Formats: sequence, C-alpha cells, structure tokens
Amino acid sequence: MSETEIFGTCPPQFEPVREAFAANFAEGQEQGARFALALEGQVVVDLWAGIRDRAGQQPFGPDTLTPVFSTTKAVAALMVARLVSQGRLDYATPVAELWPEFAAHGKGAVTVEQALSHQAGLPGFVQPIDPTLWFDWDGLCAALAALAPLWPPGSASGYHPVTYGYLAGEIFRRVDGRTMGTALREDLAQPFGLDLWIGLPDSEHGRCADLRRPPAAPDLGEITPAKKAAFLEKWSSPGGRSGADWRRAEIPSANGHATAPALARLMAAFANDGRLDGQAVLAPGVAAAAARKRIHGRDLVLPYDIAWGAGLMRNEGLNVFGFGPETFGHYGWGGSCAFADPETGVSGAYVMNRQSAVLVGDPRAKRLIEAAYEAI
Repeated sequence: MSETEIFGTCPPQFEPVREAFAANFAEGQEQGARFALALEGQVVVDLWAGIRDRAGQQPFGPDTLTPVFSTTKAVAALMVARLVSQGRLDYATPVAELWPEFAAHGKGAVTVEQALSHQAGLPGFVQPIDPTLWFDWDGLCAALAALAPLWPPGSASGYHPVTYGYLAGEIFRRVDGRTMGTALREDLAQPFGLDLWIGLPDSEHGRCADLRRPPAAPDLGEITPAKKAAFLEKWSSPGGRSGADWRRAEIPSANGHATAPALARLMAAFANDGRLDGQAVLAPGVAAAAARKRIHGRDLVLPYDIAWGAGLMRNEGLNVFGFGPETFGHYGWGGSCAFADPETGVSGAYVMNRQSAVLVGDPRAKRLIEAAYEAI
C-alpha cells in the first residue's frame, strides 16, 4: 500500500500534527480528510489528503466541501449568540414569547437557553411523520411546536439531533426575519471569506465529498422512547427526497457543508472573545455567555455525561477537545468536529468523508487535537 501524500501547511513546531494526520491514513482509517488549527484566529496548520469520490478518482483538495452534520450546531450556536450580542435576544427569554405556538403542552416556560441545551424534551417524533416533512420548514416547525415534551423541560438534557436545528433556526428567524442560512452567508461567510454553508446552492454541489457510511450503528446504550424518536425511527431524519434536495435545505442542526479552515476561523470568534480577523462579531463576554454551562449530567439520548452550553458541548468530563475543561465545540455524525479554547485562543476543525460509528470523540480527531496541544 502506497503512502498517502499529505498536502497543505504545517510549520515545524506542529510536525506532530502532520505525523498524526499521516498515521490516520497509514492505518487505513481515512478516505479523505482535512484538519485546520488557528491561533488567535490565524490558521497555522491546514492539512488535507486522500480522495473525495466513491470511485477513487478525485483528490480531496483545498476546495472540497464536506458535510459536517451536527458540527453545524456550533455554527448555529454562534448565530444565536450574535442576536444576544446585538441586544435583540436574551438566553433567558421564553421561546413562546417569540413563537407563541410553542407554548403547547406545558412548554410555555422553556427558555431559549434550555432549548439550545437540549432540555426541551423534543428530541424527535414518537408518532410517525412523513420523512419529507423535514424539508418543509413551516410544517415541521408547526409539528414541533405542537409536541408534548418527553420529559419535564429543564429537568435533564436529551440530545436533539435534528430538531435542534428547527428550534434554533426558528428562534433566529422570529427575531431576525431571515433564515439562519441566509444570515450566515450574508453576515459572516461572504464578508470573511468563509467556505461555510447552511443551505448549499446547486453551483457548489459538484465539489462536495462523497461519504463512506459507518461500518456499524453507533452504541446508544439501552434503547428508550427518547432514543428511538431521536435516532431510530424511519422518520427520525429527513427522507424521501434527493441528495441534492438535502444539500439545498437549511437544517442548522445537521446539513452544514464546510472546509476545515472555515470552521476553525469561525470558531476563533468563540476562542477570542468575539473577534474574527480583528473585527468584533460578538460583543465582549457573549462568547463566554454562550459557552456557560446550563446543565451537566447523564444525557437521556446520548450515552454520556455531558455539560451543555447554549448549543455547545463543553469539554469537561468528555475530554474530547484536548485537555482544558473550558474548551467547547461540537462533534458531527461520522467524526467531524469544531472547537474553541478561550483559555489559549486556539480553535480548530476536522472534517472527513469516511465516517466512523463513534458519536462523540472520534479517535482520529482526538489524536490530531492532542498532537496540536502538545505542540503548542
């Protein structure tokens, strides 16, 4: 087996990162992948390698877009934080003040921060829905608002794998008037040159990486009604439409497309008290407010003890974003991740197209992040 050629930028200080990246390929764990690390918002490591298509003919290159699934949630968290930064939203506001229909079935007191920290009790639909409903924003939001929670809101977290995007996205739309994907493009991606999308135009579909699905189902532990609704029913995620329809849709929990440097730079705003390329995209203190722990305990859907911020997964207890308890970010289905460390000003991201069955803390990403911290 020939050695995979590694492309990109890696200063001598970070040679252990290049070695870890190469080892992931040498051990047969990768198909195509990219890792980027930023210090105070400047990308210092940017490595990519492998292939991006099923036929093995097209290289994974600097313009390859990768679906990042739930890593999108960290992007959504930053978009909501921008509304807080602008004084247009408070994390303590009841969702129903913005979205009156949401008060159904005793949900009237659920706050924005509870909804973003997976405490609303709405991880999915217990009763069947048409899987194509996920492509109908207004219809899905109406169905979600009408749901009864599966546990008393505020009493525990239970990961909302897809519904989170509609909760965060509808909260955003009710305040801003635009969809979250539109605002991301207009306010951050285009002005800062970030190759990062929620809702991918047809013009960009041709450079997307093909995915190699996980070899096995993830281990969810004991199966409960909440876990079935979240992950296991045939209507738990969008279906019945084409892959192109999936890419076009705006689902801020699940279908972001990005490059690793774009994610690393965006997360730099969280790592550097709201500053991106020298500009304030969040007011001072808002990044810390977004990351502040809202709940910590055994999650009712994911088989982990998790400390949640407002849409962000905190490192304490998980140790999947390096070594610092104040680091935070998000993982996506198959292994992608993005993280921010406000103690050091470090941010980073890992994307790939060979998916693993690890829900949080893919060993490939952990190896790269730990090598980066050792080099720092």
